[in-house]
Amino acid sequence: MDLAIIIVNYNTCKLLRDCLNSVYHSQGDFSYHVIVVDNASPDDSAAMVQAEFPQAKLLVNERNGGFAWANNRGLVSAGFAPNGTPSHDAPRYALLLNPDTVLPTTALADMLAFMDSQPDIGAAGPKLVLPDGSLDLACRRSFPTPEISFYRMVGLSKLLPRSRLFGRYNMTFVDPNELLEVDAVVGAFMLVRREAIAQAGLLDEAYFMYGEDLDWSYQIKAHGWKIYYNPAVTVTHVKRAASRHSSKAQIEFYRAMDIFYRKYYAATTPLLLHWAVLLGIHLKWKWTEFKFKTL
Repeated sequence: MDLAIIIVNYNTCKLLRDCLNSVYHSQGDFSYHVIVVDNASPDDSAAMVQAEFPQAKLLVNERNGGFAWANNRGLVSAGFAPNGTPSHDAPRYALLLNPDTVLPTTALADMLAFMDSQPDIGAAGPKLVLPDGSLDLACRRSFPTPEISFYRMVGLSKLLPRSRLFGRYNMTFVDPNELLEVDAVVGAFMLVRREAIAQAGLLDEAYFMYGEDLDWSYQIKAHGWKIYYNPAVTVTHVKRAASRHSSKAQIEFYRAMDIFYRKYYAATTPLLLHWAVLLGIHLKWKWTEFKFKTL
């Protein structure tokens, strides 16, 4: 098997239908199977998949355990052990794919060919565009070091996006059509090589949503693999279809920042900067909680 496609869904039935239709209209000489992991959606998502896409494997969770946890369920179902070790029938690649994406017919074949052409690439993502045609900035990122996070939190990355110093988080100083080695791609479309998963392990389930793709990218790069943004392939991404109105989702964004910082940077950050970073994260975290409580 060349490819396992893991789609974690929560309450996005119509978008999931569009996504699956685009997947099953894919063209190219490769084998694949689809695993839909439904995170206890209150809508008819699971029933829709059973009725309209019986060829997909459907895993229905009794609770919403989060994005990392659900993707790991899909990866284990695809043939990877909880520590990432692949079974003999595990696919050559695994794709994390959001249900709010729509793929062109050759997207999967083109991304697989790109990965096959460069065996030192552990993970890659395409150019993601929003429905209005603008770039989804999260599709190519640097790791949020304390310095880069500071520029983002105080607004310098938005104020001076073309700056090589201030625009590093979303690489906004680079042409969106330029092939680029990056620190991380986004979990909305993250194609990962079997051998990279074997070394990096599965996703860290400490993250409920947000941050787990950055963390996985960090682990993949830590084992010597490269990660690439490949703009030769363009995929539409509605973005935050399930989370835009969720207070939990907005709060989880800052909790994920806190987890990532403490895991990778806290031990080596000078004390004053360490407390400044934590203060910045937690002020935004608490302000978000306050906003939703007063709505």
